[in-house]
Amino acid sequence: MADTDLRERIKEVAVEHFNANGYHGTTIRNIAKDVNCSLPMIYYYYKNKKEMFDEIIKKDFFNLLEKQASLLKIDNVVDFYTKFIYDLNFLSNYDKQVYRLGIKVYLSFDGDEELMSLMDEWEKSILPRHYQLLKPYIKNVGNEIAVVRTLVHLLETMIENIIVKNRYLPEDEIREEISIVLQGCV
Repeated sequence: MADTDLRERIKEVAVEHFNANGYHGTTIRNIAKDVNCSLPMIYYYYKNKKEMFDEIIKKDFFNLLEKQASLLKIDNVVDFYTKFIYDLNFLSNYDKQVYRLGIKVYLSFDGDEELMSLMDEWEKSILPRHYQLLKPYIKNVGNEIAVVRTLVHLLETMIENIIVKNRYLPEDEIREEISIVLQGCV
């Protein structure tokens, strides 16, 4: 197995273990056993479990979010948000598991203080980021902040259904929910 293939396989198995057992319940020994490689081979790629988990969250999770966002065009704000949520239905199993881990850290269910602090900083950017996206569309709405907060809450609920609960959400249902929140904004 090539170096990059083995490194990716180690990370895939680690993501499965972190999802099933949490950060604290996962051991490097169990990952090595399931990858069918030696402990020193794992330590060749990662100094420790924290470095592995950090890479999954800091790199893979945030790269996944950026990749999903980069696929979108904002010609129509309802279409924009509908596509973002609908496309989550079709993430690979690995990407869904990475996303799930990111959510667990975001909700402070897993990870360490450093990662939770990173997620707290990211969380502070969510409302302002969506407010900037929606600003051109919500000029004539009475309570812009309430619209943005409601939309963000709806998006989080839909993401939870698809990623955490592994439910399929149809595009028309997503569009209808988003349209209700953004009624009068578009």
